Amino acid sequence: MPIPPESFRALDDVINRLAAESVLAQSGRDDGLVPSYSLLGDLRELCAAEPLLLEPLVAMHVALEKLLDTAHPFDDATLGKLRSLVEWLPTAVDALRIGAVPPPPPGKAAVAAATAAANSEASEADHAAAADVLLTLNLEENQELLSEFYGEAVDHLQQIEAALLVLDHEPENPEALNSIFRSFHTIKGNAGFLGLVPMHTLAHEVESLLDLARNHKLKLNAAIITEILRSRDALQALTQQVAKALEKGQLPTQIISVSHLIRAVHRLSESPAGGLQAEAPAPPAPVAEKFVEVPLPPEPSAVLPPVPVAAEPVTAHGAAPGPAPVAPFPAPAPAASATIAKVASGGTVRVNTEKLDSLMDVVGELVIVQSQLLETARHHNDVTGSPLQRNVAQLSRITKELQHTAMSLRMIPIKQSFQKMERLARDLARDFGKKVSFVTSGEDTELDRTVVEEIGDPLVHMVRNALDHGLEPPAERVAAGKPETGVLHLKAYHQGSNIVIELQDDGRGINPDKIYQKAIEKGLIAPGTTLAKEEILALVFAPGFSTAEKVTAVSGRGVGMDVVKRNIEKLRGKIEINSEVKRGSTFKVKLPLTMAIIDGLVVRVGEDRFILPSTSVQRALRPSRESVATVQGQGEVLDLRGRLVPIHRLHRRFGIPHQAENPWEGIVVIVEHSGKISALLVDEMVSKQEVVIKNLGAFMQGLPGVAGGAILGDGNIALILDPATLLQAA
Repeated sequence: MPIPPESFRALDDVINRLAAESVLAQSGRDDGLVPSYSLLGDLRELCAAEPLLLEPLVAMHVALEKLLDTAHPFDDATLGKLRSLVEWLPTAVDALRIGAVPPPPPGKAAVAAATAAANSEASEADHAAAADVLLTLNLEENQELLSEFYGEAVDHLQQIEAALLVLDHEPENPEALNSIFRSFHTIKGNAGFLGLVPMHTLAHEVESLLDLARNHKLKLNAAIITEILRSRDALQALTQQVAKALEKGQLPTQIISVSHLIRAVHRLSESPAGGLQAEAPAPPAPVAEKFVEVPLPPEPSAVLPPVPVAAEPVTAHGAAPGPAPVAPFPAPAPAASATIAKVASGGTVRVNTEKLDSLMDVVGELVIVQSQLLETARHHNDVTGSPLQRNVAQLSRITKELQHTAMSLRMIPIKQSFQKMERLARDLARDFGKKVSFVTSGEDTELDRTVVEEIGDPLVHMVRNALDHGLEPPAERVAAGKPETGVLHLKAYHQGSNIVIELQDDGRGINPDKIYQKAIEKGLIAPGTTLAKEEILALVFAPGFSTAEKVTAVSGRGVGMDVVKRNIEKLRGKIEINSEVKRGSTFKVKLPLTMAIIDGLVVRVGEDRFILPSTSVQRALRPSRESVATVQGQGEVLDLRGRLVPIHRLHRRFGIPHQAENPWEGIVVIVEHSGKISALLVDEMVSKQEVVIKNLGAFMQGLPGVAGGAILGDGNIALILDPATLLQAA
């Protein structure tokens, strides 16, 4: 019985939907597998009366069922047969519609081959699935060995990522390739010795793939490098489980799946010819789809990199179907390859970070005692050049040298964070279909370990926003007369006792008028409010503020820049924005070099002394009587070069006695916070000096306006002020 005429329209519709799924499907991924299987089932029902159509449909349906039963993604053979079937079906249906004989279906042998391939790969899937087990950690017997393994694994994982980013530009670089091979080989051997099955199995597969590349049987390309990066991320997540067990004694409870990575790497190893197609981009599959991120514990023996940024699934909205073009990154500096092996080179000793913190505390106490001795010597000996003064001066020099040495032990290069941003930009550029040239400079700049760890999250949000909102798609850039490839420049440099991190893009820039209107809509400012450009741009840091037209998995919810500002202020830093419409934007972050010592301005109010961080102070002046006025609804203000600045009296904030009743009798300190400037009235400016920060304890924790305390040279205590919370409370 032929197909009824009324069924042809439904048949055409199902074939068109199946064609769309086959176009979007990619080898190595299961996207579209379930919809294709369902649509083939519908076609079987519609073509039940036509054997010429039914037979190839049944064979293809069975082949996809095999893949689903074994939890296997599309492979090249099966996907090719599906697309051949989709190309043949419209011609066959058109022939049947007019009563003609349809052309012969795709070869039965080809469909059978696809079925056989699915069966053969099922055994491979079973082997890979055997690696999806919990890490078995015998802490009682192996705690010391696991500590050593963890420390080595952290170094090797850093080295792997650095070398892979070099190979992304120089696929033939033998030094980088050998470095990665050695790292995976070491991880494999150590994991096998300790019985860490998932890590051993995955590292073994990647090592085999890299061995083919070393022997010139496989040419590395973007697809292969992406798979190795994903494998490295999985190994890092497993390493974090080891860290958590060592730190808190909690054995792993979450299975981190590695079977999908083992199968992908194994397929690349078995098909060296496929690796020669350097033009074929890799499907952007985020690792987080396959494993659960583990919170980062304090490291027992080394600095552990944060969870990979790929752990948050990223989807490109509005992008054209099919794989996005690979973003062309600039070649690394000539010294980049030479620094790959530098991570593990040189005579180094692994030291527990708690010991470093303890050393810093002791050195801080020594600095305080040295200051007190110096003050005592000045009061009890007036003879210049006396033995006591000479000895105290010598002690001061030794103490200062010891202090700088102790600080340097905590200092690490910011290169580690910059490397993660390069990886993030690489992944997001592929997902967004944008061409980006990511440039870094000053990555060897050193700063406190705590600062390096805390700055990672703000940098992630800033890079995401720059790629999503800042840089335009290639077509839009060309239409605006710009190069097709956008430039994202991340740099770090020293400025006085601070470090400055800048992120600059040449994208569309930030429109102040759009920010202003959006702020009025959200009720952040009242209509008609007069704001300077800097104050308008600072509104992007307000909680929940976003100008995105739609929310994506990457940005648009208005929480990213709020996190940036909050984390930077927690580090006693500040952030500034400079932007020009259609020219680009620059985000400048200024941070202290260390969290243990602060460079501050010591001021006096009555008998009490306070310390203001130098990063927040613009200037200090004694105002004239004419420059001070009282404005209705605002209180006292200072006319600072035509700009009215509110005056806050520090003695009122803390309820303490004071001497200067009128502003022109005291000193006004101009401080900046969140893009706004204010004036603090104090009695006297004492000095500018470096002081050791002391925690005030739980009783005064979270006190608005106070960031900590310090012991001055005369033994008295001074509070370190936090201008942002101080003025907000006022």
